[in-house]
Amino acid sequence: MGKCTKSCIWKQQGSDCMRSIRLFKGLSDEARMELHRSSIVSMHAKGSVLAQEGTENNSILILRRGRVKTCRVDPEGNEHILDVLHGGQAIWHGMFTNDPVYHYSVICLEDTEVCEIRREDFLRVFSRHPDAAMNMITMLSTELDDAEEKVMLLGIRNPRQRLAGFLLYRDTRCLGTEIHMKLEDIASSVNLRLETVSRILREMEKRNLIQRTGRGRLKVLDREVLKQYQEETDS
Repeated sequence: MGKCTKSCIWKQQGSDCMRSIRLFKGLSDEARMELHRSSIVSMHAKGSVLAQEGTENNSILILRRGRVKTCRVDPEGNEHILDVLHGGQAIWHGMFTNDPVYHYSVICLEDTEVCEIRREDFLRVFSRHPDAAMNMITMLSTELDDAEEKVMLLGIRNPRQRLAGFLLYRDTRCLGTEIHMKLEDIASSVNLRLETVSRILREMEKRNLIQRTGRGRLKVLDREVLKQYQEETDS
């Protein structure tokens, strides 16, 4: 572990890893620098567990580079992926509740660099910058909208409609022009059988709606037709 260094990709770009995080957007440059001084940077290999479901949630984890998945395991041992996050995003949900524990596990999908900010350090700085409070209220409302969108997606019975909605959802949130998710991760995220997801993706690829650019990578080519799929009558 170590502090931010000159090798940091964000510093090389004249920025910092907090600027893209909704949680920090209401903070001044001075406040962010205070948090930087108390932050800890660490590297984690692919497959590492950053957080285990049921353990105490007392830090904000900023992904400086790499990708992780948040997931839960049901009583039958089946894994359900809640989200896939990449560099420039943060994990903090549940940290400010009365019972701050992780309700999901966080696992690295590739080598990942993390900037950790302790809850008490964030609250200490935040209390000295009350102007950021309104931004947090707005940010929490946006997070709630995102959560509701995910719930609505999983409530769609039509598999093609559900998958089209998920691809559009991921496309607007991915880093760059491609969605980086393995087939099994997509299937787990939308709660569909692997064979069903594979069949629908093949159909979409034949119609030039998507393009598979490599293992675990695909690109959305025609958002308009995918929107038509998403708006199909549920059956």
